[in-house]
Amino acid sequence: MECRRWVVLWLWLFPALDAVASPPDSEEPPVAERSVYSLTRLEATTLALLPRAGAGADEGFAQVEPTIILDGGPALGVSLGAPVRLRLWGGERGTGLVRREDWDSLSDWGQLVRALKLGSDSSPVGVWFGALENYSLLSAHLVRRYSNRTNPDYHPAGGFLTGTLGPIYTEAFVSDVLGARLMGAEFSLDVQHLLFGRGREAGRYTLAVSAVHDWGHAGGRAPGVTLAHVDGTAVVLTRPGLEAHLLMGWGGRPGKGGAWGAVVGAGADAVTPTLELSLRLEVRRQHGGFRQGFFGPDYELARFQAAGPDGAPLATAVFPDGYSLQSEARVGWDAVSYGGLHRHLTLSLSVESFTWGRVDLDGKVAVQLLGRDLEVALKGLGLGLGQTGARYLGAAEARWRILAGKLYVMCTGGTLWFPEEDGTLRPGAFASVGLGVDSAR
Repeated sequence: MECRRWVVLWLWLFPALDAVASPPDSEEPPVAERSVYSLTRLEATTLALLPRAGAGADEGFAQVEPTIILDGGPALGVSLGAPVRLRLWGGERGTGLVRREDWDSLSDWGQLVRALKLGSDSSPVGVWFGALENYSLLSAHLVRRYSNRTNPDYHPAGGFLTGTLGPIYTEAFVSDVLGARLMGAEFSLDVQHLLFGRGREAGRYTLAVSAVHDWGHAGGRAPGVTLAHVDGTAVVLTRPGLEAHLLMGWGGRPGKGGAWGAVVGAGADAVTPTLELSLRLEVRRQHGGFRQGFFGPDYELARFQAAGPDGAPLATAVFPDGYSLQSEARVGWDAVSYGGLHRHLTLSLSVESFTWGRVDLDGKVAVQLLGRDLEVALKGLGLGLGQTGARYLGAAEARWRILAGKLYVMCTGGTLWFPEEDGTLRPGAFASVGLGVDSAR
């Protein structure tokens, strides 16, 4: 079921194309089916960056964001565009018209490529470039629900490559294609295929090894770190539209003695014409500073200052030995039929509770109302709950389409953390309101 990753990434970023990806209903078949669909979009909004807890000064911008998308089907697509923020008020004396922090490094120019896909997960080789949002590396015991845009002043284009050769499936990724940052790979071996030849059900029993290294040179200097993990998975139940599996694994930090962790768990995936459901439950053991999901949704901030009482970078922060229970659920539901991400409801929630009193949670929910004309999305992140130094992030967004869907009103707001030169994090908030127009062909 890994092939859904490509569909999720493409349609999560560009749901508007979901409506034009199929020709309208008609009794007469089309004369010639089109192979490429396009969408052009322009959003014009005001953006206010506001301080929290008396830190810094407020800034205001007029934001213009052009986008062009070409969709050539499951194996080809490209989207180009980036927000340009023109200063209206605030900022230090001598600051330019365009917000400097958005374009002051080579990595920031990666944001011009919103997405580029060549091939798919079901192809022998596939490539994706663009923003990484909620990204997990296969078994997800090292990289889990990671985003490379959590730092509001760092806008890299990431990428990953997938490939299949006989019984070996591989996925490799980089968080920044223009900078020396996070990179890693996982190799998964289909044991049944290796011993008995290609079976009717691929990936029934797998062994996998993964490794991830952060060079720490782009997006601000921070300590480097390397982690590795070994995993085994067995699918114990297969039914039409249903799959259940058991898993176990062990990992560590090469070069750091006594840093290791172990995990056992179970998961299930179900797919019907209107519902996609994925559940996972794991019991974890952490020791010596290692933890599963080390590169998580908060990593681009935690690499400077981890959530918790000591305020050190995640690579050197004290992480107590102990156990945790981690659960995750992903739900996609549509009242008519399941097709891409153009759904009435999408939900993703992850909760991890530690025996020494810490709780981490990460979630997002989006609903479509009023005949899909109104979409409301909420997301939140809470780390280190139950401790001093807990960190919170949250955002809300609403889009209401009018004039037959060609024009939409949008508003969004939430909280931010800005990394400072001394490695600390400055709290902030943002609010935006404006209009957008698009045209699909």
